[in-house]
Amino acid sequence: MNKQAKRKVSTTCPYCGVGCGVQASIQGNDLIATTGDQRHSANLGRLCIKGSKLPETGGHAGRLLYPQVAGQRVSWDQAVKSAAEGLQGIIDRHGPESVAFYLSGQLLTEDYYVANKLMKGFIGSSHVDTNSRLCMASTVAGHKRAFGADAVPGCYEDLELADLLVLVGSNAAWNHPVLYQRIQAAKQERPELKVVVIDPRRTATCDLADLHLALKPGTDSLLFNALLVHLAENQYLDHEFICNSTDHFTDSLLTALAEAADLKTVASQLDVPEHQLMTFFNWFAETPKTVTLFSQGVNQSSSGTDKVNALINCHLATGRVGKPGSTPFSLTGQPNAMGGREVGGLANQLAAHMGFSSEEVTLVEEFWQAPRMARQEGYKALDLFKAIHRGDIKAIWIQGTNPLVSLPDSQFVREALEKCELVIVSEAMAETDTMEFADIALPATTWSEKNGTVTNSERRISRQRGFLPAPGEARHDWQILCQVAKALGHGEAFNYQSPAAIFREHAALSGFKNQGQRCFDISGLQHLTDQAYESLQPVQWPVNSSNPLGTERLFTQGKFFTASQRAQFLSIQSRPPEQKLDPAYPFRLNTGRIRDQWHSMTRTGRSAALMQHRSEPFIEVHPEDAAQVGLQDQGLARVSHPQGEYLGRVRFSEGQRPGEIFLPMHWNRQFTGKGLCNQLIEQICDPVSGQPESKQGRVQLEALKTSWQAQLLVAQPLKKPLPATYLAEQPLTNSHSYVFAGSQAVEDWSGWCEETLGQRPQMHLQTSQEGPFRAAGFDQGQLAWVLAVSRERPQLAIKEIDQQFASSSLSPEARQALFTPSEHQAEDQLICSCFQVSANQIKQAISEGQDTPELLGQSLSCGTNCGSCLPEIKSLIEQEVPHGITELV
Repeated sequence: MNKQAKRKVSTTCPYCGVGCGVQASIQGNDLIATTGDQRHSANLGRLCIKGSKLPETGGHAGRLLYPQVAGQRVSWDQAVKSAAEGLQGIIDRHGPESVAFYLSGQLLTEDYYVANKLMKGFIGSSHVDTNSRLCMASTVAGHKRAFGADAVPGCYEDLELADLLVLVGSNAAWNHPVLYQRIQAAKQERPELKVVVIDPRRTATCDLADLHLALKPGTDSLLFNALLVHLAENQYLDHEFICNSTDHFTDSLLTALAEAADLKTVASQLDVPEHQLMTFFNWFAETPKTVTLFSQGVNQSSSGTDKVNALINCHLATGRVGKPGSTPFSLTGQPNAMGGREVGGLANQLAAHMGFSSEEVTLVEEFWQAPRMARQEGYKALDLFKAIHRGDIKAIWIQGTNPLVSLPDSQFVREALEKCELVIVSEAMAETDTMEFADIALPATTWSEKNGTVTNSERRISRQRGFLPAPGEARHDWQILCQVAKALGHGEAFNYQSPAAIFREHAALSGFKNQGQRCFDISGLQHLTDQAYESLQPVQWPVNSSNPLGTERLFTQGKFFTASQRAQFLSIQSRPPEQKLDPAYPFRLNTGRIRDQWHSMTRTGRSAALMQHRSEPFIEVHPEDAAQVGLQDQGLARVSHPQGEYLGRVRFSEGQRPGEIFLPMHWNRQFTGKGLCNQLIEQICDPVSGQPESKQGRVQLEALKTSWQAQLLVAQPLKKPLPATYLAEQPLTNSHSYVFAGSQAVEDWSGWCEETLGQRPQMHLQTSQEGPFRAAGFDQGQLAWVLAVSRERPQLAIKEIDQQFASSSLSPEARQALFTPSEHQAEDQLICSCFQVSANQIKQAISEGQDTPELLGQSLSCGTNCGSCLPEIKSLIEQEVPHGITELV
């Protein structure tokens, strides 16, 4: 047999907004490895654990392979006809405003462009929004108010050039790990570089911090108003820049003075020590090269836009915008949130960063030769689903996203989709929470198959190159959209033959009648040949006749894209969260990402390695709160709200402020029974940006009372849900794990096995009626399942048992070992996903004298690949070796 040749393809990672270049190694039709692309300036060869594990998540298992209508497989012709007839019928009866699209920041720019053109120019509806509304909308609104454009001024190089890095509401160590590694490398090279983390939680990012301000949630605007006052009172203003390049400084300063003149009072309101606050103010004031990185902790608020502008005000006051090592810098959440906005992916935008002024509408209408142009803003995400719920929107086409998991008040979204007359879903996976409601399901390609462009946090456009054939009958999103457009009678305008053709049109529109009035301009790329498009190297926009090689930094000449060409100060009055605490719901809820997972886990949840770091939905709580409520570390608890409840495993954390809890956003109904954290978030959003207040919820917390807890390992995933109060599912290398618990006693576990698993135990062990129960079943000598039940979480040797599922038969000794409990299972956890190194392995090595990250890396390899685990490694060293690491300020 001839061994198939290996080949490599340069592409871009499909996860966060860092936009890392990836080298994909392919053999035949299999992705065998991914490594960082050393030539890509975004990551310079680095890659986080999620990018490294892409080969584990890119297979065909679980994919949606064929079109379906009403749950039945149909041909593509029939599916397209059904979609077009369904949409046209609703438009004829109720008008174009009765239909909507809801898109994803993981679509490629070319997919996005076709979707927006179809809806806003040819169907005539502006109700096109995206899950980018949930992460970036407040930054977009803040940038537009301050700069006149949705534009990040700086570039990643500024992180290495800065003398002070301020991270606000950003756990970059987990959420943007490659940028965190760049910061880490810069600080190692220049120890004098100062790092400040502003975040209510003490996260992994604080490992690098010289100062951590654990401020009260929602008080960011007050903090930056107070900083502005400090800068003015201590003569640290850039008067020349303020005079020549800005408007409304005096008004903004007077507003800040009205609430932030007294430092002692401000410190009390922020709930931070006054000396820490003064340290931050002095460092900011005295350090011209300052980069402020901000992310979802700022954006996901009912006053997120104001927080963005309060932060930008301080940079404008000191002239620190778009200068080397000196700029505000938004860290984008999704891989192509920025690319989607470039083509009008938000309901309040048209294509090429244009809005709905009469001049802009006319311009886009002329360029597209659009027969039915949308002329006013559409519904933003929350309002969009409210309109579906009340019946104003009759049809929605959801593409590449899972709103039943990601949007606030999940039950409301569920009710809305139940009521909707027509739900079309384009999706790569066969089973998601949202797919349950699809009247028409259209199989779409995913990362390894898609071909187009994405734009990262520093405005850098990169190629995402498909390198594997699509499985089944899956098609690219732009192709699906074009086919439906043709069926609707718009074939001539959607006769694209390749993503390159779409990109050329997109680039041409960006420069159409621009004359330098619009910041987004890639007209220098509008004449790319197909070959030049295929070989396009990463480039930062604007790319035009003035900047043919792209633009590293914006606003370097002090000119902006407002009507006056001057940056705008905003008068910001700080506001508390809209979700108010009360005696019934006294805990402040924070939600967010974790290190090894991505969004609703449709991709990362398939990887055994990525599921080990945090294998169950959890509740992070301060030990003081746990003691008051009666919780045990690693016990089960319930978080509740009038909208629903969340069940998870308790994790004690001294880094959590008392009175506040943290829940991960990722778990869905495919992996847990009641682990949807957004079910607890109310439908409250920023009035300017429409972004939900996902970081400041209000909840109750209590212990979950159970009669038993169990863990089941099975060779194949179960076809029906387990009967349980609490449930968490986890793929392993050779088997599938279910951790579950119940409130009702089970009298006969052997009978339970027969009823649930179709087989009574062939081996079992029970020391007493109430004692732990262990059982196993076999299929022709091969291990089929193992069950452990006890009062608390069972402690099985999971790794060892999982390996036994790969054996064709088990020896008597191996069978006996199935019931041997693991003494350390409960407190052990995976720390390094790259090399599968657990906490206990690290603790053992520390006890043997390997008490530095470098020594541990030499002996165990942990922390030597992607580096995402280094903060946790250092935390273990600090725990095991008193005073082993210098305390932070």
